[in-house]
Amino acid sequence: MSILKEKSFQFALEIINVYKQLSGDKKEFVLSKQLLRSGTAIGALVREANNAESKMDFIHKLAIAQKECDETLYWLELLFQSDYLEKDTFELLTKYGSEILLILKSSILTVKKKLGKL
Repeated sequence: MSILKEKSFQFALEIINVYKQLSGDKKEFVLSKQLLRSGTAIGALVREANNAESKMDFIHKLAIAQKECDETLYWLELLFQSDYLEKDTFELLTKYGSEILLILKSSILTVKKKLGKL
C-alpha cells in the first residue's frame, strides 16, 4: 500500500501545482477547482483506507478513490482539449493518473479475491 500512498500524494502535489498555474496565469477557476478537488481526494481516500474499520470498508474507500482518479483524468482531458493545459503537462499527469488508477483497480481486485467476493 505504501507505493499507492506515495504515488497518490505526489500526484496531489502535481495537481496543486497545475491548479496554481491555471487559477493564476490562465485565470481559469471553475474547471481547475474540480481538478483540484478530485485530484487531491485520491490520496486522502487512500490514507482513509489504511485506517478502514473492515476489509469491506477498505474496498469501499479504494473504490471511491478509483472514481475520483477517473474523474481527475476527465478534468485533465477537458482542460487539455479546451487549451488550458499544455500537451506535455497533460501527458505527464494522464500517465501518472492512469498508473494510480491501475494500482487502485488491482488492489481492489486482490482484496476481493482474498475475501471470496469475485
